[in-house]
Amino acid sequence: MLKYVLITPVHNEDAFIAKTIVSVLHQTYRPARWVIVNDGSTDRTEEIIEAYRADIPWIELLHMPKRAERDFSGKARCVAAGAAQLRGIDYQLIGNLDGDVSFCDDYFEFLIQQFDRDPSLGVAGTPFVEESGYSSATNSFEGRNHVAGACQLFRRECFEEVGGYAEVKAGGIDWVAVTTARMKGWTTRSFRERHLLHHRPIGTAGKGELRATFAHGVKDYFLGWHPVWECFRVLFRMSHPPYVIGGAALGGGYLWGFLTRRERSVSRELLRFHRKEQMSKLALIVKKRLRRQPVDSFNLDADDGPERPERES
Repeated sequence: MLKYVLITPVHNEDAFIAKTIVSVLHQTYRPARWVIVNDGSTDRTEEIIEAYRADIPWIELLHMPKRAERDFSGKARCVAAGAAQLRGIDYQLIGNLDGDVSFCDDYFEFLIQQFDRDPSLGVAGTPFVEESGYSSATNSFEGRNHVAGACQLFRRECFEEVGGYAEVKAGGIDWVAVTTARMKGWTTRSFRERHLLHHRPIGTAGKGELRATFAHGVKDYFLGWHPVWECFRVLFRMSHPPYVIGGAALGGGYLWGFLTRRERSVSRELLRFHRKEQMSKLALIVKKRLRRQPVDSFNLDADDGPERPERES
């Protein structure tokens, strides 16, 4: 089987990191190396990791210098530092794994089988669910072509071609990586046959749920999401708890991003590519609704999105 390595950036994850470590230790096919990058944790995170890794040579704990400013670009730097520790290791797949998730024993064996079957597969993962009942497969329109950032497994050549994770302070570094891979002609796929359990509600680290939703709206603007798609996203959010207030927070964040006129976090090429994907999906949603057909948000982009450019051999 293809050999894989993992990188896990952590910051104050003492409530969840043990669940992640146990999940990896129980895998039917374990990684060749797992680098856990401690990004200035001030709780018991380091102590918990050390207790588990004491007699396990393939787990490495790397410490990053402490930094006063905390933003999403720190994750990109942690992944880059972890990747540097993997030089000289023989592997074909490299994965980013969050430190607040858990999963079944054959999770990575299943994903690696997908890479074996499809040489064009550049990034693979699964949907995630939260204890609140939220599921990225059914409560989102990202679809099967998007791979959630909680666990993204890259073919090594793909990871190197997209340049790893870009240092985007506003967030979305995992989105940028997987969308760039698709733009460059790689297949990116989330497989519904497995899932992750995400123990912390997505995007709420260090903030409440409404603040996190507002931040998502700001991030949507910086990542270049189409205004029409964002309006659709706001209306969709208003139909789910906390209903109007949640949609207002999302739309307010997007509007704030527009009014502050900060520089966007993506290239014009990536912006155009993703907006074309979004409008293609939106057109299909409208068509299905007009025909009174059910809309499967996960498989919506299965064969109806814009064509990806062919990769150069």
